[in-house]
Amino acid sequence: MDPKIRVWVVFGKGPKLGRGRAQLLRLIDERGSLRRAAAEFGISYRNAWGYLQELERAAGFKFVERMPGGGPRSGMRLTTAGRDFLACYQKFRLGLEAATLRSFVRAFRGKDFKSRTRSPERSARAKAAGG
Repeated sequence: MDPKIRVWVVFGKGPKLGRGRAQLLRLIDERGSLRRAAAEFGISYRNAWGYLQELERAAGFKFVERMPGGGPRSGMRLTTAGRDFLACYQKFRLGLEAATLRSFVRAFRGKDFKSRTRSPERSARAKAAGG
């Protein structure tokens, strides 16, 4: 038995950023391409691009920027603000996961939730005794 939590940062009534979307942003930075990151993440380029635009409008800052150049060297990377935000989110999420685990261990320490059924012989004796 393990605890699981889900953590999002919600920008107003707009988009939310959680573990999955944070991974998409990391992939953009690592792969240098929104197209490659979206493919690896398993969503369409159009969905990824729409999400980024919506996220940046709601957040009020740019998460990604186009890399200068052209041809095979051009692409996308995270802005300094985007990297900083992801680092803060990661620290926040890891802190909550650690606190959740500590609380879970304290709450469930020493508990045994296995079924406590009577043996057939014991049940027969209890019935015979009138109980």
